[in-house]
Amino acid sequence: MTEIRTVAVIGAGITGRGIAHAAALGGYRTILEDMLPNALRKAETEIRANLDQAVELGKVNSADANAAFARLEYAGSIDEAARQADLVIEAVPQEMESKMEIFIMLDKFSRPGTILASNASSLSITEIASVTYRARKCVGMRFFNPVHEGSRIEIVRALETDDDTLAAVVEVARRMAKEVVVIKEELASSPAPSTR
Repeated sequence: MTEIRTVAVIGAGITGRGIAHAAALGGYRTILEDMLPNALRKAETEIRANLDQAVELGKVNSADANAAFARLEYAGSIDEAARQADLVIEAVPQEMESKMEIFIMLDKFSRPGTILASNASSLSITEIASVTYRARKCVGMRFFNPVHEGSRIEIVRALETDDDTLAAVVEVARRMAKEVVVIKEELASSPAPSTR
């Protein structure tokens, strides 16, 4: 199974920063990317506040919260974030064109073995994966807001997602303390398998 040590999250909006919070708390070196510096500053402030609140409520001890915060890093470009990651989770708005453009970039900048995940809630993961040369290494990871408090995640297995990729992301979700539900994507008119 692919060993995940570093997780990159693309997009520092509400969902992205929640995913980064959960990944860091799960023990992963976590790189949160956004091209807007203000978004990264806001994310850093909110993650710290959410960790502090979890400590106050007795959900996390202080040492674990501080260790999670120390695992967080920030990047201003997809290139910078993706090059260092074993798993990249895209968390941008639900627009197919944007997600496909990001996956093309991720495929270009990531190492060959890096897994690419999309947080797409209603869009086809198979279609998003089709723009890459690594459809077997693409998967859906549907988080529910607020991510840092939610207990469930849906892992979407696209038509070409392989067993190793599925097992690796299920392990990441479990380390994030999420209840895992695996969904197999079934397309009414299945596109031809990726030739890229």
